[in-house]
Amino acid sequence: MTDGPSVRQLRYFVALSETRHFRKAAEAIGISQPSLSLQISNLEDTLSLRLFERGRGPVSLTPEGREILVRTKRTLEEIKAIEDLAATLKSGLTGTIRLGTTPTIGPYILPVVVERLHKRYPDLRLYIRETAPLDLRNALLGGDFDVILTQLPEGGGDLITRRLYREPLLLAVPTEHALAQCDAVTKADLVDLNVLSLGPSYTMHSQIAAICHESGAVLSRDYEGTSLDALRQMVGMGMGVAFLPRLYARSEIEGRSSNVTVVPFRQNAIMRSVGLVWRRGASPEIFERLSGVITDVVRQRLRSGELPILME
Repeated sequence: MTDGPSVRQLRYFVALSETRHFRKAAEAIGISQPSLSLQISNLEDTLSLRLFERGRGPVSLTPEGREILVRTKRTLEEIKAIEDLAATLKSGLTGTIRLGTTPTIGPYILPVVVERLHKRYPDLRLYIRETAPLDLRNALLGGDFDVILTQLPEGGGDLITRRLYREPLLLAVPTEHALAQCDAVTKADLVDLNVLSLGPSYTMHSQIAAICHESGAVLSRDYEGTSLDALRQMVGMGMGVAFLPRLYARSEIEGRSSNVTVVPFRQNAIMRSVGLVWRRGASPEIFERLSGVITDVVRQRLRSGELPILME
């Protein structure tokens, strides 16, 4: 089996068909006339067709050559489109990103992130799916996602982690609770409090369990929330207190009539880290751009001093 025509040969073929003269075509594409003549002959041998009628004057396309020329121009246009697309994808300006995120993070920043991305990169499409944190890693490694937005720590030798920001956790209490009147609380205030938490499939669960162990609070085993909204509602019913992320509180509690009050910890003593994670070996440019947009959004959504942004 012989190799098919090369892209270079096809381009030489088009150049000659347009100039109808070997010398002029060779000058236009920057090669010698003998080299052009050799490449055209090789192309004809490969196709087992005569493409040009040669004579002392200008060359002319054969009927077969005219048919091949139509397909050749179409092929070269597609090749150029592929080259342009590859260059654009490398620059991170187009394509589709499959993003997985935990329900405790994505809903409170991604709508603004998507809007910002669309304005900056109109050809970039972001496909988003919320998944429990323990499933995000396997879905990423399995190729279901290109990148995940999740609470850290996360990673390993086969993954790249980019920390984006650290977010304060606030103490959510019923409005009639004594701590609701405090400007700030400390871990000492947690002693013997019944703390509601998300289930073990959420990274926050292990963090909150450790805080309860350190502070003398009681981690409730009777009720485990399936969402931050569920935790807020249980707090409002007087079933206990809960730790809620600052972005969630800004979005769903502050400025609204509520039976729940959120109180900050003194000096933002309790925080969680959030970052992007992608597979090692993937081109990082587009994820770095996404990282920048997310941190810009977070900076603007939280007041100065509330949220230290940690970029690597």
